[in-house]
Amino acid sequence: MGMNADVYLTARDSGHRLSPVTPSQLPCLEVTPRRVVNLEVDGDRECQEIEGFGGAFTEAASTTLDKLPADKQEELLRAYFDPQTGHGYTLCRSHINSCDFSLGNYAYCEKDGDHALESFSIEHDRASLLPMIKRAQALVGQGFKLMGSPWSPPAWMKTNGMMNEGGSLKPECRETWARYFVRYLEEYAKEGVPVWGLTVQNEAAAKQTWDSCLYTAEEERDFVRDYLGPALHRGGQAHVKLIYWDHNRDKIYERAKVMLDDPEAAKYIWATGFHWYGSDAFGNVARVHEAWPDKKLLFTEGCQEGTDLWGSWLLGERYGRSIIQDLNNWTVGWMDWNLLLDETGGPNHVQNLCLAPVMADTRTGTLDYQSSYYYLGHFSRFIKPGARRLLSSSGHDALELLAARNPDGSVAVVVMNRQERYWPFTITLGGERLRLNAPARSILTTVLR
Repeated sequence: MGMNADVYLTARDSGHRLSPVTPSQLPCLEVTPRRVVNLEVDGDRECQEIEGFGGAFTEAASTTLDKLPADKQEELLRAYFDPQTGHGYTLCRSHINSCDFSLGNYAYCEKDGDHALESFSIEHDRASLLPMIKRAQALVGQGFKLMGSPWSPPAWMKTNGMMNEGGSLKPECRETWARYFVRYLEEYAKEGVPVWGLTVQNEAAAKQTWDSCLYTAEEERDFVRDYLGPALHRGGQAHVKLIYWDHNRDKIYERAKVMLDDPEAAKYIWATGFHWYGSDAFGNVARVHEAWPDKKLLFTEGCQEGTDLWGSWLLGERYGRSIIQDLNNWTVGWMDWNLLLDETGGPNHVQNLCLAPVMADTRTGTLDYQSSYYYLGHFSRFIKPGARRLLSSSGHDALELLAARNPDGSVAVVVMNRQERYWPFTITLGGERLRLNAPARSILTTVLR
């Protein structure tokens, strides 16, 4: 193939933000050959298929969107979902019942002891959450994938009698809770929003001051094997992707061993879901793939905790490093957390405030794009659903690298430089070379055709 290249650049010390540039705008300064980093892309070694990239619809995001002027609402949605002018997001998440980024605790079935689910209703979501999802869905069209995750069952199903502060699912409620998932799928489908995937429980090992529910590995395994998996099959929902763990990388392997070494539980499971909080532990992700290569790996949540780094370049670099490392360790898709938050880093009903890639000031009706927004776009805009990761290697730790072949045959090569100096480099693919320069604190995507 010829090395015809389209190059896109985001760099801290310039005005470039996902900007198309020509190779001549990235001159390789005169340096000795040992200072030029070679990035090798092996076009003959295809790895996992990429499902896509996206973020999370939360009540915090949707109610913040509702407070913006109509033109800013449209701008925000197109910035994320427009396949031509935006990030082209296709893989997204939302909460089943409330989460911390809701306005308060709520459940779809709050009537105590209603095991028949006669009072089940998603009316709460129709106020704000579903309208945002539908607007995004309309922009994406075919290929929109939504994953639902519960933070907590209704309070009456739990051992502590509340949605917050952990607690566990009562044994006598396991069958009811499994049917609850099926009802959620059915009711969302009636709204014209089919749900592509489910996680068993958000952060299954974390007792939080907000909506949370604890499962040991054995409890999660037994719930999937004996209740949730069979309920999905009986309810005609066997096609829905089932994802367990939905928690951090640090303990992903030990959870996987319990879940996936049980063949009766494993037959219902599509993927291991994980977050980035705590230790990076990227190698643990690869170990799960090595042990159970028939199961997928999916990054289901990450955000910058607190608001101290608002406007920081470190935000984007945290995202870039995680995506590069996770996908190079066999992850098939990557989902950000809140798509939008307000000027406080919320709303959040327990003040667990965070940053989103786009922050809104609801007082002035303006949007503030963080560095993380641009870094995310270097992957989601150019690595398309159905792409295959290619094996690649960097000749120097200074440059981090991810490569993938798209369904149309183009190859997207993402190069990140977190150093305070520029680095000249070459991309070698199929015996041909392209020479470029990575400015300090930058990320580039080169699309080779």
